[in-house]
Amino acid sequence: MNPSRIPEPLRLVLQRFDHLLTAFSGGVDSTCLLAAAAAVLGVERVLGLTALSPTLPASERQEAEALARRLGVRLILRETRELDHPEFAANGPDRCFHCKSALFTLGRAMIDKLPEPSRWSIAYGANADDLLDIRPGMEAARRMGIHAPLLEAGMNKAAVRELSRALGLPTADKPAFACLSSRFPTFTVIDAARLRQVELAEEVLREHKFRVFRVRYHGALARVELGLDELGRLDNVCLKTRLTQRILETGFQRVEFDPRGYRMGGR
Repeated sequence: MNPSRIPEPLRLVLQRFDHLLTAFSGGVDSTCLLAAAAAVLGVERVLGLTALSPTLPASERQEAEALARRLGVRLILRETRELDHPEFAANGPDRCFHCKSALFTLGRAMIDKLPEPSRWSIAYGANADDLLDIRPGMEAARRMGIHAPLLEAGMNKAAVRELSRALGLPTADKPAFACLSSRFPTFTVIDAARLRQVELAEEVLREHKFRVFRVRYHGALARVELGLDELGRLDNVCLKTRLTQRILETGFQRVEFDPRGYRMGGR
């Protein structure tokens, strides 16, 4: 990939690094960052790190692996085991702080095993729009000295998508996706079985070609949020009945489709 295609502000930020390990989920931001880093630094000086966790659906992990192969970047997959941390499992308002801390700690451990670890830095895909929201994970990054090149280059989500299109990345128009732990109301305890239940329920929606969706966990109730432009599909009674039955088969006892549709940060 030609480094001249990377906007100058981002190119200048990336040129500061010798070698870069990038937290990589396969989402819009981290894919754009990994591709840009590979273009500027060269694939031999870049690594991707994908956390294997019950909070990451198998479909997202597989997509991350395929994207890394497409970019020609070596990808490390390791368990983060954040569910072993009571502070994370308790699902308080600072849950993301503990999740990102576990991820970045893992990144440090990976670097320590590499030749000349002092040459490596760690980055993640925060962008300028993230400053407009409450993001405890960004505090974890700040405390641990983790870099955010997209943010440092002043790029917001629209700019990230624009660059992704220019680079021909398949994630350019990928809907926003948060880890499965975001499906639980604050202080609802998170465990592997509940995460798996939500993953299976969302897989039903993915199989039926919905693009934007969340299955919010409320104990026996699954509250389903769909993209506003996809809500009309529920007018098909047969489809709605089929979706309901399939989601019930994952272990929920009731299913409700939220007429307001998907809302960022919905609970």
